[in-house]
Amino acid sequence: MFIKLIFWGLLAYFIYKFLFELVLPVSKAASQMKSKVSQMQQQMQEQQQFQQSQQQQTTAKDKEPHTKAGDYIDFEEIKN
Repeated sequence: MFIKLIFWGLLAYFIYKFLFELVLPVSKAASQMKSKVSQMQQQMQEQQQFQQSQQQQTTAKDKEPHTKAGDYIDFEEIKN
């Protein structure tokens, strides 16, 4: 009877240690890594969207016709 009690007590102790020292920390680390990866992916998407909008703006500017406001006159400095 006493040996059974010691056995079940030790078994409960080892299960407790296994759960709280190995399983829970590993699952917590995995969830943190998952959130960090999703955060990085979101930042990458935002950066790609920003770059695409910048490219679209530059191509729109390139397509605009270049009009001259007036004649261009060369300026030469005259020294006395």
